[in-house]
Amino acid sequence: MSEKQDDQPDFRERARALPKGNRFEDMTQGRVFDHHWGRTITDGDNAAFTTQTLSFCPLYFNEPYAKSLGHPKTVVNPLLVFNTVFGLSVEDLSEGGGPFLGVDQCEFLCDVYVGDTLTARSTVVNARESKGQKGFGIVTWHTEGFNQEGDQVLDYHRTNLVRMRQRN
Repeated sequence: MSEKQDDQPDFRERARALPKGNRFEDMTQGRVFDHHWGRTITDGDNAAFTTQTLSFCPLYFNEPYAKSLGHPKTVVNPLLVFNTVFGLSVEDLSEGGGPFLGVDQCEFLCDVYVGDTLTARSTVVNARESKGQKGFGIVTWHTEGFNQEGDQVLDYHRTNLVRMRQRN
């Protein structure tokens, strides 16, 4: 390893934090976010999530049982579907900071199976400045989750406080 040359500053002196995520000003009503490339749900994902959340419904970990009820293979735990779709939206919607305020009108529209790839899209439904939290706005998005065939599997509304670029 060579020694640092005197004319080269230490990399920590050159490092700059880059802002992450969007801010309130980016959340115009009607704006659509097609979230990144998606996530394939594996058997391991489903088994680990189902076990760790103590969800012992055999549809989520017993393929012969699922098939006996007419499913082609093991059904993915719906809460894993929700968490995966929600997670796909974080980079665009809430990574910039601001508390999560809740989810409303959550509907699971069709079964998801091990091996399915989920994608997500969110639309800004409402955005207003917060009356109680200076420097923040309140934003509600309508988020839709899809499988690799384009079938909608999940639908919900989510609300967050979202940071503004300029503090008042």
